[in-house]
Amino acid sequence: MLALDRMINKGKKVYVGMSGGVDSSVSALLLKKAGYDVTGVFIKVWQPEFFECTWRQDRLDAMRVCAKLDIPFITLDLEKEYKKEVVDYMISEYKLGRTPNPDVMCNKYVKFGGFFDFAMKQGADYVATGHYARIDDRCRLLAGRDKNKDQSYFLWTLWQRQLSKTLFPIGDMDKPEVRRLADKYGLSTALKKDSQGLCFIGKIDIKDFLKNYIKEKKGKVLDISGKVIGEHSGAFYLTIGQRHGFTVTKKTPNDSPYYIISKDVNKNTITVSQDELKKRDTKIIKISDLNWTLGEAPELSKKYSARIRYRQPLEECVIKKGFELHFTNPQNAITPGQSAVIYDGEICLGGGIIM
Repeated sequence: MLALDRMINKGKKVYVGMSGGVDSSVSALLLKKAGYDVTGVFIKVWQPEFFECTWRQDRLDAMRVCAKLDIPFITLDLEKEYKKEVVDYMISEYKLGRTPNPDVMCNKYVKFGGFFDFAMKQGADYVATGHYARIDDRCRLLAGRDKNKDQSYFLWTLWQRQLSKTLFPIGDMDKPEVRRLADKYGLSTALKKDSQGLCFIGKIDIKDFLKNYIKEKKGKVLDISGKVIGEHSGAFYLTIGQRHGFTVTKKTPNDSPYYIISKDVNKNTITVSQDELKKRDTKIIKISDLNWTLGEAPELSKKYSARIRYRQPLEECVIKKGFELHFTNPQNAITPGQSAVIYDGEICLGGGIIM
């Protein structure tokens, strides 16, 4: 049940990132039961003043779980790191017309950046989080057993230095099992809903968030011939493949939804179509800012698989020089700024940012 393959070093010191949710709560429970010296750490991040924050309640939930498990509790302030590396990065990317993935940057700079470094300086042997992912005895990052919850996609920036010192206690479990275990041991987070939205900040609409930093500006919606058929409140806020967030005033007899197929942030225009999205599919995607979790680049031209968005089914591909992914099947709605993550079977090899 516990599937703690790497947890054989009883008495070792583990700092667990406690979010106040059920996943990190059960992670701490499993480690405590396995004989580790466990400390719970709530990471306090920057929160916008214009949004009703939940961090105090989340911190209280994490404290209650630590009290129940009889383990020490620490609050770690990483506001500056989060604001700079996650929030400021996200805003700058949207201004450039790209669609970033804040969860990837949060893992890189906060959970496995500031938190990891803090834990190591405190003498921890490991850090642990409630991610649905696994690490094997060879320090290879693997997909989580629960394919509906697998979060390895967001962890492609990790290095061997971090993987060798990280535990994912629930990586072999599915969500219902995690909740059952939390309930069995009387953890107050057993029925707490999963947080959604921006990493750590929670449920907040990205557009509503960005409007506080990027002013709304009415722009034109164009069809594929360049004819104006509607309007929107800012190309910055919109993403390739999106079918909402704009208004089409000139309808056609075809009532199929319109999809954004391109945008121009300099002219503040978007181009939409009811049937052109598939025609713009491509088999070749360029990526930058690469990281390889094994510490070395995969073989060129060997067949791997990859996904270009979270929960997308894995697609067969090869890696070419210049770090292009050449897919067997055409890929649609290519979104610059998102992550392309590469796998060899269950092994997450790493990835990069789509250009």
